[in-house]
Amino acid sequence: MKRNAKLVIWSVVVVFTVTLVLAAGAQSQHQTSQAIVTPENPIWVNLSEQGRGQRGARGSDGADQEADEPKAYEEVITNEAMTDEGIFDVHRVGDDVYYEIPLAELDKDFLWVGRIKRTTLGAGYGGQRTFDRVIQWELRDDKVLLKLISYDVVADPDAPVAQAVADSNNPAIAEIFDVETYNLDGNPVIDVTNLFVTETSELSVRSRLGARGFANDRSFIEKVVAYPENINVEVSQTYTAPTDTSGGGGGRGGRAARGMSGNSATVVVSYSMVKLPEEPMMPRLFDERVGYFSDSYIDYSRPEHRATTRKFITRWRLEKQDPSAAISDPIKPIEYYVDPATPTEWVPYMKMGIEDWQPAFEAAGFSNAIVAREAPADDPDWSPEDARYSVIRWLPSTTENASGPHVHDPRSGEILESDIQFYHNVQNLAKNWYFVQAGPLDPRAATLPLPQELMGELLRYVVAHEVGHTLGFQHNMKASAMYTLDQVRDPAWVAENGHTPTLMDYSRFNYVAQPEDGIAAEDLIPKIGPYDKWATMWGYKPIPNASTPDEELPTLDEWARAQDETPWYRFSTAQAAGSDPQSMTEAVGDIDAIEATTLGLRNIERVSNMLMAATTTQDGAPYDELTEVYGRLLGQWRVEMGHVSQLIGGVLSQQKHIGQEGVRFEPVPGTMQREATMFLVENALHTPRMFVRPEQLRRMEPTGVMDRIRTAQNSIMNSMLQTNRLNRIVEQSALDPGAYAPIDYLTDVRNGVWSELATGSEIDPFRRNTQRVYLDTANNRLNGGSTPPGGEVRALLRGELRTLRDQISTALQTVTDPATRLHLEDSIDIINTTLDSRAMRERSTATGGGGGRGITQELAPSIFGFDYDNDPFLTLPAVCWPDYVIR
Repeated sequence: MKRNAKLVIWSVVVVFTVTLVLAAGAQSQHQTSQAIVTPENPIWVNLSEQGRGQRGARGSDGADQEADEPKAYEEVITNEAMTDEGIFDVHRVGDDVYYEIPLAELDKDFLWVGRIKRTTLGAGYGGQRTFDRVIQWELRDDKVLLKLISYDVVADPDAPVAQAVADSNNPAIAEIFDVETYNLDGNPVIDVTNLFVTETSELSVRSRLGARGFANDRSFIEKVVAYPENINVEVSQTYTAPTDTSGGGGGRGGRAARGMSGNSATVVVSYSMVKLPEEPMMPRLFDERVGYFSDSYIDYSRPEHRATTRKFITRWRLEKQDPSAAISDPIKPIEYYVDPATPTEWVPYMKMGIEDWQPAFEAAGFSNAIVAREAPADDPDWSPEDARYSVIRWLPSTTENASGPHVHDPRSGEILESDIQFYHNVQNLAKNWYFVQAGPLDPRAATLPLPQELMGELLRYVVAHEVGHTLGFQHNMKASAMYTLDQVRDPAWVAENGHTPTLMDYSRFNYVAQPEDGIAAEDLIPKIGPYDKWATMWGYKPIPNASTPDEELPTLDEWARAQDETPWYRFSTAQAAGSDPQSMTEAVGDIDAIEATTLGLRNIERVSNMLMAATTTQDGAPYDELTEVYGRLLGQWRVEMGHVSQLIGGVLSQQKHIGQEGVRFEPVPGTMQREATMFLVENALHTPRMFVRPEQLRRMEPTGVMDRIRTAQNSIMNSMLQTNRLNRIVEQSALDPGAYAPIDYLTDVRNGVWSELATGSEIDPFRRNTQRVYLDTANNRLNGGSTPPGGEVRALLRGELRTLRDQISTALQTVTDPATRLHLEDSIDIINTTLDSRAMRERSTATGGGGGRGITQELAPSIFGFDYDNDPFLTLPAVCWPDYVIR
């Protein structure tokens, strides 16, 4: 049967042959939630118990034994039952958990969300959302079916194709439960114990962990609690035998999202079943020019003569109290609660970070749209697990990160709730970043630790960024490149607009500004900017007289075209990811990466001069802070050099739709690409002397600086000789005779790295290390790695090595220094091995540069000890706050 016609028109819901029964309304009264299962009183699996498989959910083994008829209510839900009332009443009788499902909630849409709450080391992050699925509970005879509902394909119910679409999208049945009993109102009662203590593949986290097996004898239910709009169940689950014994890929910023490191992993999985709105919100269609998260469906009834994928943005439902007012309070504001576990001194800053978004919503016509609240201390019914509350969770963890996931209605994109994960140790990351980027510009950062007020402002920034994600916003690495360097260094401009147009960029602190610029300390930290206000307006501002998503399109297109006149409204182009030097992470002033990096290097040298005094203020303390900050400063040096390397083979982009003037993609001018190459040859591939200071190094470790420098330069060379970069240079040269020719580029790199060959002069140990990096990278490109070069690039690289071999042979005739001679003779041997297709090669098990050092702690094995394929500087980060320390 059909859903409400208006709903079908503007949410294009899949046509199912199910009845939409309108509920009388949500519970207006709710007793205090009392968990019927707690960690102190869990439910264990009893493998020897007979009959449980007949009463609970039936697995996929085909067993279908004759079940008993439903019993009298008091025989099942006995006097010993513990009961918690909520959207369903949940009961615990002994070691069984029962759901009592109201008839009004049958055949209704619920969202089943799985999160990993706690993990075994090496099995992901705590707080990760692993899946969400729309489900329905259906009563059929004396059975209750748990059905998986998909809104991935749709059709207008009046279209001839509608029935065919419905027939091709029949809901899968995840589990079938016997009805144990009915209450006096006819509500079925089912035993759901086995749903949680055995594995249901569609609701499992196994694939996220990279596991092979599920050990139900080592799994148990820890917590069950019901709320007015959701039921939460926490289960301790043990998985075995990782499918990939090498573990997960490292990824930036810590442990990978998947990849068990041992034979077993025990995780606590939180399952939350949330009631979806009876009336879905009208979606707003996605536009690639504006940075919102999105969901999508395929519509088979569109007129485009193809199966059309339509996307809609995720956003909160905001409705004006006074629709006629230009600015009005919303009927229901977005509310965030601060976790009561948050240290008291940081609570005011957390609240400010939340409400920093109020001006952005004013641009969309809403006042007081987002409100920060402290968790009520005297309300026993308040819980952070309750889906009615969005909470910033303070997690006692050594993880240096934070994340802003949200739960949204897949039918409409409406954001329902969010729990921001704020890890305790992100303080350490923010402190170190601020010191290495802005230390010379803020007198408060002259020594570590930072004062409390400054630390609070840094945490406020972290919170505001993560809140942005929960409002629907993606990262936007593009907008920051649209400010000129003069603007970034102008105190009046940054006071009004910030040094980056958006909090959602990875432009951390204003490392381009110089001490003489006079930038106020509070303006070194990102703030809500012009893009944030404009994008909030685009996604949240009501469009009068538009009753369908398609009727909104002309207005949305007109708003998006403002990017042509105001470039800092622009958003990253997904197709240009990795190739656009104006869409870079950790960048400030990347409209001119060479000049921005020149200015940044001046501040890095200033920080290097500050390093000893700033990190050695506590008599009797070890030199751990000096060692850590040194590694982060070297990582910052590598990051800024990487911004310059992106110009080489780079392609500037602007997302445009038909009717906007100009092309979408434009190669970086050849002269600028060559300038970038020569900058790197001079600055990145010669030894950075600021990092070779014995007074620092001899306090940190007995040896290791050459390994650290090698690791940094290895990553830079890996970027310069990246296969995709070389392919772009080849293509640009083929299309434009004035482009930077690939032969010229490779010649410039070779002559810069091996400049001593022209004079026959002595090559010092650091330069010898750099030259080995060149040979290692060339070898990896030709004989290893996951992206082997095509014929053109392969021929160019092999030709470069042959030319270099000849140059070395000539230089050896005049070299007198013994160490230099041995190095050059060894280099010829390496070149010969690289060019010999019959040579035997082994992959090293070391990580990072020589000596086992690495940019992060978890890089996978690679040839000659550097992980070329998983270089964290060349891939998009999996987390918001990646750690670029070089250890």
